[in-house]
Amino acid sequence: MSEQSLTRSVYAVVAVSEGEVVGMGRIVGDGVMYFYIQDVAVLPEHQKKGIGAMMMERLLAYIQKCRSANGIAFVGLFASQGNDKFYERFGFKNYAPEMTGMFRVIEGQR
Repeated sequence: MSEQSLTRSVYAVVAVSEGEVVGMGRIVGDGVMYFYIQDVAVLPEHQKKGIGAMMMERLLAYIQKCRSANGIAFVGLFASQGNDKFYERFGFKNYAPEMTGMFRVIEGQR
C-alpha cells in the first residue's frame, strides 16, 4: 500500500500493542454518503483478541458521525473468504446472488 493511498483515506485506525503496530483499518469514499471499509487487518499472532472488533467499532462510529444530513450512509466492504461471520456481527449482509461485488485492476504506466 502506498503512502499516497493512506493519506487520501477518509479515516484510519491503527492498533498498537507494546509499541508495535498490530492492526489497521481505513475508510475510503466521499466521507458523507458513500463509505468503503478497506484494509482491515490484524497480525495473525494478535487475532482472536478483540482487536479487529475494536477497530470496526471505531470505523463505524466515525461513519455514524459523518453521514449525510438525511442520516443515510452506504457502507461497503469485501470480506476475505471465511470472514463473513465477523462482519455480519456489525450488520453487514452478503447480498449474493441478487447483488455482486465487483472490482477491476488497472495496471501500467499513467
